[in-house]
Amino acid sequence: MQAIQEISIRGKTFIPFIKSAEIEKIVKELSEKIHRHYGGRTPVFVGVLNGVIMFFSDFLKNYPGNCEIAFIQLASYHDNTCSSGKVNIISNWPVDLTDREVVVFEDIVDTGTTLKKIHKMIQDQKVKSSKVATLFFKPDVYKSDLPIDYIGRPIPNRFIVGYGLDFDGMGRNIPDIYQLKD
Repeated sequence: MQAIQEISIRGKTFIPFIKSAEIEKIVKELSEKIHRHYGGRTPVFVGVLNGVIMFFSDFLKNYPGNCEIAFIQLASYHDNTCSSGKVNIISNWPVDLTDREVVVFEDIVDTGTTLKKIHKMIQDQKVKSSKVATLFFKPDVYKSDLPIDYIGRPIPNRFIVGYGLDFDGMGRNIPDIYQLKD
């Protein structure tokens, strides 16, 4: 029997959760699904930094249609393993989204606090339509009634790192997903 490979980040221990091959498959399926919806149109894909960077990059490599991209930066974790409940806007919309079809990309949706903030920001932009795509979703702690249109994989309410997700700024470069050990 093979031993579980643990990693340590800033004094916390994490154990393997989702391998990179599975993540790759999820991302490819999401890109195909979103492309089927947008067909020959040119949506604007907005990545929520910093955690979305690997997911967004891999998604774009797999997306066969035309698109434009933009980024916004928000923060809600503030060096902790659970959402603070307060979302700070670090950088706002860099492009005019008026009358555009927008898909906001999140690395993970848990309570929905960040999503609510983004929804309010989008309402001010007078977009034609908006949708949300997330790689991971924690349904057990989701407190919003806003729809999440594209979900890569629901997961339990565990703190995870890797593939763009971090703990206190570390672990984003790990290709697999690890969860905090009990």
